[in-house]
Amino acid sequence: MKNGFLRFISAAAFCALATQASAAILIYDATLLGSSESPANASPGTGFAQVTIDNVADTMRVQVTFSGLLGTTTASHIHCCTAVPGVAGVATTTPAFTGFPLGVTSGTYDNTFDLTLASSYDPAFVIANGGTVAAVSAALLAGLSAGDTYLDIHSSVFPSGEIRGFLAPAVPEPSTWAMLLLGFTGIGFMAYHRKSKPALMAA
Repeated sequence: MKNGFLRFISAAAFCALATQASAAILIYDATLLGSSESPANASPGTGFAQVTIDNVADTMRVQVTFSGLLGTTTASHIHCCTAVPGVAGVATTTPAFTGFPLGVTSGTYDNTFDLTLASSYDPAFVIANGGTVAAVSAALLAGLSAGDTYLDIHSSVFPSGEIRGFLAPAVPEPSTWAMLLLGFTGIGFMAYHRKSKPALMAA
C-alpha cells in the first residue's frame, strides 16, 4: 500500500510535467542591444522583450520596453529564422508590430497576436514557408524553439536596426516545474512517514 501510494504520487507529478510539455505557455526573452546588431553599433539604447506563446489558444503576446535610442523608432518586428549572429527576413507584421510606438526614443509595448490569422505575419514570410497559416505558424514556433529568431527595433539613425536580441527560453520555467516535482515527492514522503509511525510504535 505504501509503495503503491508513492508510485501514485510520482505518476501524478510526471503526468503534470507531460501535460506541460504538450499544452503549455512558452516564454522567450531577449535583451536588446546595439552590440547584438549585425553589424554591431555603439548605440547606448537598451531594451527587453518577452514573447509568450499559448500553444492551446494559438496566441503570441509580445511585450517590449526600450529606452536611450539615438534615433526615433521607425519599425519593430520579429525576424526568423537564423542562428546567432545572422540576419533573416521579417516574420511578423510589417513595417512594425500593430500599435508599436513609432517616432520615439523610449517606450513600452504590449500586444497579443492571433497566430491563426495571416495578418499576424509578413506576407513574404508566409510565401517562403509553405503559403498557409498552419505552415507559417509552425515555422515561427520552430524558430523560437531553436533560438533562431530575434526581435529588432529600427530607428531613424540606424534604419537596419538600432537594438536587437535573439529570443531564448525564459530561465525560470524549468525551475518552477522542478519545484512542483519536488513538492509532489515531498507530499508522498510525508504521507509515507505518517503511515509508518503507528507500525514502529507497535513494534
